[in-house]
Amino acid sequence: MNQDTATETREFTITRTFDAPRADVWAAWTESAQMGWMCPVGMSIPPERATSDVRVGGHFSAVMVDDASGWECPTSGEYLEVTPPEKLVFTWADPTDPTSVSVCTVTLTADDDDRTTMDFHLLAPGPISPEDGARRGWGSTFDNLATALAA
Repeated sequence: MNQDTATETREFTITRTFDAPRADVWAAWTESAQMGWMCPVGMSIPPERATSDVRVGGHFSAVMVDDASGWECPTSGEYLEVTPPEKLVFTWADPTDPTSVSVCTVTLTADDDDRTTMDFHLLAPGPISPEDGARRGWGSTFDNLATALAA
């Protein structure tokens, strides 16, 4: 089940249900070695280019690389709330643009032993238009998460 709801300004929510236990989905969000899925389809994150220190005040960083051109897109953030295995709140930004900071909230609900519903909420620093690609990019990223969880 996939659901995508939006408001006209500054935020959107994407809900996805994964065929994986909540502990596995939590690990995918919080373990550096598993961060390779955190980019849109067509990009990758080399394992040596991802770090995470999952604790309130801890930071993460990753470099997304376009598979076709090699173009690199750095991202980083700070963990604001960490409640294993159900809630993660963090900032997400281009480290070269201090005005780009978004706040992301991930809530994981165990549907049963083998399925997890994820609510992903993004609050951006300005209006989000359908053309800006944020919703599409995150949706594609969650396609990668589904693939990673199925492996």
